[in-house]
Amino acid sequence: MKQAISIILLSLLFTSTSFAQSKAEADSLYIKEKYEEAAKMYEKILSTQGEAAEIYYNLGNCYYKLENVPYSILNYERALMLSPGDGDIRTNLALARARTVDRITPASEMFFITWWHNITNSMSIVAWIRFAVTCFILMLIGILAYMFHTNLRIRKVGAYGAITLFLLVILANLCALTQHQFLAKRSYAIMIAPATTVKSSPSESSTDLFIIHEGSKVEILDNTMKGWREVKLEEGKQGWVEMNSMEMI
Repeated sequence: MKQAISIILLSLLFTSTSFAQSKAEADSLYIKEKYEEAAKMYEKILSTQGEAAEIYYNLGNCYYKLENVPYSILNYERALMLSPGDGDIRTNLALARARTVDRITPASEMFFITWWHNITNSMSIVAWIRFAVTCFILMLIGILAYMFHTNLRIRKVGAYGAITLFLLVILANLCALTQHQFLAKRSYAIMIAPATTVKSSPSESSTDLFIIHEGSKVEILDNTMKGWREVKLEEGKQGWVEMNSMEMI
C-alpha cells in the first residue's frame, strides 16, 4: 500500500514538474517573439497534459500576435470557460472580438438572469468549491458556539452566522453546479471560416439566410445532421452551417 502511494505521489510530482518545464519553455519562446513555435508548444501541453486556463490564455495571445483572430478568440473563450472571473482574459477577448467583421449585439435578457450569470462567473468551479467548504466549516463553528457557549450574545452570533453561512454554502454549490453543467455541455463554437453562408436547412440547395464571418460565437442547437449544425447567434438569428466552418469551444 505504501509503495502504491509513493508511486502515485512521484507520478504527480513528475507531471507537475513536466508541466512547469514545458510552460517555461513555451513562455520563453513567446518572450522571444517566436509566436508560431510558442503556439505549437502550448498546443502540445494541452494535448499531452490536459486543459489549463493559463495555457489557453497564452495560446490565445500567440494567435493574436500572429493576427489569427478566430483562433485567438477560440482560445480566450476556452480559457474564460475554465476561469470565468479572470479580468485579463475578458480584456483580451474583448480586444480580439473588436477585430472581427460582424458586430453582433447579444439579445436582451431578464435582469435577474444577467445578475445570476454575473455571480456564477465571478469565480471558477474550484474557487466556488473552496468557498463552500470554508463556509461549511465556519457554519459548524457557529453551530457549536450556539449549542455550547454560555454567553448569550455569542450564542446569537453563532446562530445567525450559521444560518447565513448555510445559505452561502447553498449558493456556492449552485454556482459550482451551474458552471459544471456549462463545461459539460460545451454547446458553443467559434466560426473559423473567413465567411460562411447560413442556410435555412441542412442542404447546399436550401435558401441563403445571411453570412457570418470568422471569429463570431454561435450556440449549437442541433448536431444530429451529418456534416451540418444548426446554430444560433448571440443576437438571436438562427440557421444551418457546415460543421467544418466552426470549432467547438
